[in-house]
Amino acid sequence: MGQDTKRQLAQSMKQLLRKSSIEKITIQELVELAGVIRPTFYHHFRDKYELLEYIIREDLLVPIKPLLVNDMVIEGLTLLFSNIKKERDFYSQAIRIEGQNSFESIAVQEVKKLLLEVTEELFGRNHYRYVWLSRDVIAEYYAQSMCYVAITWIKQDYMIEPRELSEVYDYLTKHSMVDIWKEFG
Repeated sequence: MGQDTKRQLAQSMKQLLRKSSIEKITIQELVELAGVIRPTFYHHFRDKYELLEYIIREDLLVPIKPLLVNDMVIEGLTLLFSNIKKERDFYSQAIRIEGQNSFESIAVQEVKKLLLEVTEELFGRNHYRYVWLSRDVIAEYYAQSMCYVAITWIKQDYMIEPRELSEVYDYLTKHSMVDIWKEFG
């Protein structure tokens, strides 16, 4: 019952955010559209932003985790970008959320959590060659870069297909800045 209610509230948020900014969406509108009562919302979520975290995690990140764990990064990213594109109206509005609870900061936080989980599953708590290069720093770096690529792609109205975007991201992460510059030279 709990997961169904969370999904109903998520669907309501997606529907409302397509038409309005998150600031204008009320909890009352969300619960009415989901067919639940107000206390039910607060049983599952602190606020609208925690609901947004849930949507990002459940719709985008949970489906790609098995692919990442199995070293299928391009396939995982392609699925991630495809799922964003399927909900293009929602994500086109969501990226406009700014301030303390910006879409970008929520997305980075959720992607970082996923990357830390995947790293721990694959490698345990091994230490890296450089002391400063902790699991946290690595997860934050890749979370920031993945979200930057995704948000820029959304802002550019999905100008390339998800598979090509995945290949671009893979290329950027496997080549040095100097190597890429030399290709433009």
